Amino acid sequence: MSTKPVGTNQKLTDRQDNWWIEPLWTVISLGAFGIYTMYVAISETHFLYEGGGAHYLSPFYSVPIPGVHYENLSWLPFSPAFLFLWIPLGFRATCYYYRKAYYRAFFWDPPACAVPELKKTGYTGERAFPFILNNLHRYFWYLSLPVVAFLWYDAFRAFFFSNGAGGYQFGVSVGALVMLAGVLLISYYTFSCHAWRHIAGGCLNCMSKHKTRYGLWQRITHINEQHGFWAVVSMFGVWGVDLYIRLCSMGVITDIRFF
Repeated sequence: MSTKPVGTNQKLTDRQDNWWIEPLWTVISLGAFGIYTMYVAISETHFLYEGGGAHYLSPFYSVPIPGVHYENLSWLPFSPAFLFLWIPLGFRATCYYYRKAYYRAFFWDPPACAVPELKKTGYTGERAFPFILNNLHRYFWYLSLPVVAFLWYDAFRAFFFSNGAGGYQFGVSVGALVMLAGVLLISYYTFSCHAWRHIAGGCLNCMSKHKTRYGLWQRITHINEQHGFWAVVSMFGVWGVDLYIRLCSMGVITDIRFF
């Protein structure tokens, strides 16, 4: 990869390492996840697996309204996935970690440390549309809470299998464990968020007088230090859960039930 801007003899950077690998990986991973998400949402197929009495629902189709499921939304002129998919996507798009990632990878603004921007334009920060919407991050966090709660319900539901007589029995299977792992990763990402950390410990003049909030703030800070890690692995977790359910529904793989 050339380190010189097109049409100039000026060197872009003196860095000798492969600094372009990280933004390239970001473009590939985020781009692939975005394409996969749109395909899943539009296709409206293989998002539910009910073989052997199981009930595995894709996180892309989880509806965070008690008592309302995809069966009740068949009248919609569009995929029910779009009803709430904008919430987790908006939460991630406005996330501090993801903003850093896509600013560097897609806009080269700048592409890496000690590597200048390709264009010299006036700096506007996040005051112009659409980037001003990034200031809504904390509100997307609020909206994400019922989504996470319903994902926990779906994971809990996955451990109960229909016995064919109108009842259910507890069981453990690969699919149930996959769904549990997925929602755990999403929860770590959601509750390591800077917005949640600020809610827990912000606006306090003296933390020693608010020991409960200070203790909560300390615990959040501990996982907040790995927020970028949880952002990446939770994204692949969502991808993996949906893919597992999809492959089971298509008959490509067989779900293993331990008991």
